[in-house]
Amino acid sequence: MRSEAAAIRARLVVKTCVAATAILAVLLGLLIYPASARAYAAAPACSAPVPSTTQPGYTVADPNCDPDGTAFVPVAGSAVYTGILNGAAYRLEKPAHWNGELVVFAHGYRGDGKVVYVGSPSLRAHYLARGFAWAASSYQTNGYDVGQGVRDSYALIDLFTSRTGHRARDVYMAGESMGGHITAVAIEHYPRAFVGAMPVCGVLGDTELFDYFLDANLTAAALAGVKVPFPVDPAAYESLVRQELPKLDGRWADVVEQRSGGTRPGFDQAFAFWSALPSIPPLTTVPFLFGLYPGLTGGTENIADGNVTSNRFTIYQEDASPWLARDELRLNRDVLRVDRTARPSRDLTGVPLVAGRPPVPTLSMHTIGDLFVPISMEQVYARRARANGLSDRFVSRAVRALGHCEFTQPELQRGFDDLVTWVRTGHRPGGDAILDPRAVADPRFGCRYTASDRPNFGAAC
Repeated sequence: MRSEAAAIRARLVVKTCVAATAILAVLLGLLIYPASARAYAAAPACSAPVPSTTQPGYTVADPNCDPDGTAFVPVAGSAVYTGILNGAAYRLEKPAHWNGELVVFAHGYRGDGKVVYVGSPSLRAHYLARGFAWAASSYQTNGYDVGQGVRDSYALIDLFTSRTGHRARDVYMAGESMGGHITAVAIEHYPRAFVGAMPVCGVLGDTELFDYFLDANLTAAALAGVKVPFPVDPAAYESLVRQELPKLDGRWADVVEQRSGGTRPGFDQAFAFWSALPSIPPLTTVPFLFGLYPGLTGGTENIADGNVTSNRFTIYQEDASPWLARDELRLNRDVLRVDRTARPSRDLTGVPLVAGRPPVPTLSMHTIGDLFVPISMEQVYARRARANGLSDRFVSRAVRALGHCEFTQPELQRGFDDLVTWVRTGHRPGGDAILDPRAVADPRFGCRYTASDRPNFGAAC
């Protein structure tokens, strides 16, 4: 069975390699674009980035321009406002027929570059059509600085009032990827500021995402019989990975499947897709997951005050059975064990904790095949919310796609509209039973909220 699965995965790697490489920059959101700071009515010329007034070494890109240099201009009679506040660029937009409500949007991870820039949410047109204003910030910093993202996003609420002359009656918080982490922290840190939240493809498990990266890399090393230290020098690690790759078989994919959300449809295609992607700098010559090894930063994620990752008590499995087979016992014996020296912070420093205490209706969405920020993040949050007696405030929806944040407009629009209805009526919308292994393993898992089949996912709904 495993050899057959390995053969399937090998064929899928070949078929997806070219396409996967081409979209890597889009998935990670690492594009930087030129950059001024003022309200306007006509299309402005793009200005060069200006030095940050708060972050030495940073520059702030022109909020009047999109990544390709296209001017950010009003649509359908909307009023737009741009600027730079305390080293963070911002965009605000109020539709011609405003309903009195505001959506604060938090963008995802943009690498460790020193140019910050603001963009528009993918649901911009939908927000405006429904009468919602929206606001977005570049944040003052890049990197995995969730705390700064929370502070700069929250500041947009008062900024919207001062710039437009109107205070929003209700405010929603939304974000994608790292912005999902920001969203989850923001509603807990400022529980009275928001009426609803919509994190998508979000890091809802805080440091457990980095534990997953640790698990993927250390189990690969153990299965390949290669000794990998923690921490490790990036140059040395590349050589170690090259020793591992020829020795890995379907067992490693099985471990990754269980650690990323459990047995589920489309995983073979997802594993092939992500294995064909080159990783992020500096390890762009190895498969995607290997460049995410927390040992490359000593587990600090370049933001925490110590190692935030651990696999000290993790039990690795290759299938859904709770009983460990001989091979699984051997893997758990051989894998390097790492213990944390720091934990998620309860304030906005380091890597902030997501306690799973949603104070408002929270509707989240995740693609089943995402192996960058896997659907296990939804499960972590759902378990925490359940432990806190707040399951009634959280709805999670699965979408049958392979990419990170790979949603269609109809899928996102339906999610947002259902969240708004939930907030306004109190009627909790439907979701997927992401904590039920049988439901997740069902061949039709994710069909209910997938608007269109993705041919590369596998079986259609």
